[in-house]
Amino acid sequence: MKAGGTTRVWVRRGLGLLGLGLVVVLGLSQFVRLRYQGRIVPLAVAPEAPLALVFGAGLAPGAVPSPVLAQRLDAAIALWRQGKVRALLVSGDNSAPFHDETRAMRRYLVAHGVPDAAVLGDEAGLSTYDSCLRAHTVFGADRAVLVTQRFHLSRALFIANSVGIDAWGVAADEGRATPWRYTLRETLSRVLALAMVMLEVEPGSLNSRPPTAPR
Repeated sequence: MKAGGTTRVWVRRGLGLLGLGLVVVLGLSQFVRLRYQGRIVPLAVAPEAPLALVFGAGLAPGAVPSPVLAQRLDAAIALWRQGKVRALLVSGDNSAPFHDETRAMRRYLVAHGVPDAAVLGDEAGLSTYDSCLRAHTVFGADRAVLVTQRFHLSRALFIANSVGIDAWGVAADEGRATPWRYTLRETLSRVLALAMVMLEVEPGSLNSRPPTAPR
């Protein structure tokens, strides 16, 4: 076989493997997306649970919740006001200096009428996986309502239910369109979440002592 023919064969094989890999990734991502799709419910009919788990989503200038995070917090406040949950667990990444997500989340909730005693904070929520696993192992959550945007809920529900939490989800952006960049990111993130669950990865922070009092 001539050199040019050999090259074309390897190119076709490479493209075939690339296509197969893409199909596998998309298939696994869809599995995670659909596994607990039926547990995403409107806020008005959310089941009662001991707590709502609110995932961090960055801060805006002035150390206040970003618009995406404020949206999550507003939905959590609505759940608490309707008596759906007794406490709110805010889980954020405080690993960088001058970036205290949980403190900003707590201040926002208290400023909007939630009693300080009803807010729990996990400062080691370095990822969705860590937040869910620590909610169960550190804070003892066996049942919870997860609060985040719809694009994120499928992955969060998959992880939470896989690590021992009977979890339901409320979309903080209910009725709004999801930006395409989030859809693309979640396609890959869902596959990573599946791998982490299967491998039973340890959380990024091994701190096992929950706060004994609100900050």
